[in-house]
Amino acid sequence: MTAEDLAKNIKVLIFDVDGVLTDGQIFVIPGPDGKGIEAKGFAAHDGLGISLARLGGLRVGIITKRQSQTVAIRANDLRLEFIYQGQAHKMNAINEILTKANITIDQLAYVGDDIIDLPVMRQCGLAIATANARQQVKEVAHYITPNFGGEGAGRDAVDFILSAQGTLEKVIEQYLDEDNAAAASADVGTGNM
Repeated sequence: MTAEDLAKNIKVLIFDVDGVLTDGQIFVIPGPDGKGIEAKGFAAHDGLGISLARLGGLRVGIITKRQSQTVAIRANDLRLEFIYQGQAHKMNAINEILTKANITIDQLAYVGDDIIDLPVMRQCGLAIATANARQQVKEVAHYITPNFGGEGAGRDAVDFILSAQGTLEKVIEQYLDEDNAAAASADVGTGNM
């Protein structure tokens, strides 16, 4: 089966965070209490892509090993359905998502960049690696995004799946229709965090 064939079956799209929705850099700013404040950069293209994914009928979430208030804020702004932080063994979260979404693993796509993502990518229906992914991850991927993590790789994944499902152009037009209530409800937050 081709990656496009596998993408036709996808109902849930899950992203890793660091190196996928960010460029992998973690900025630690010293705080007045001696603890660090973590900052990360996220691509606006990915945020709009998540709106398109929802409009296209996909359910979207994240799984990350780190615990981060920055990620919690961004996930809330993106209105993600599945949010799992502190996950050293990501298949545990995947199994919960499969149950909550009432889907099988072949209906789940996962976007990763490093070896911690391999257990999920070896089992899911559509394994997607970012352009900056480690070689071991690229070797198991069904599709590799043209862009790096934090530079639109998330949007690449969404566009690839919706295109394979034959809905990308329709979803874009729905998003652009200012009178479309579904588009407004699928859209990400306004950034007033």
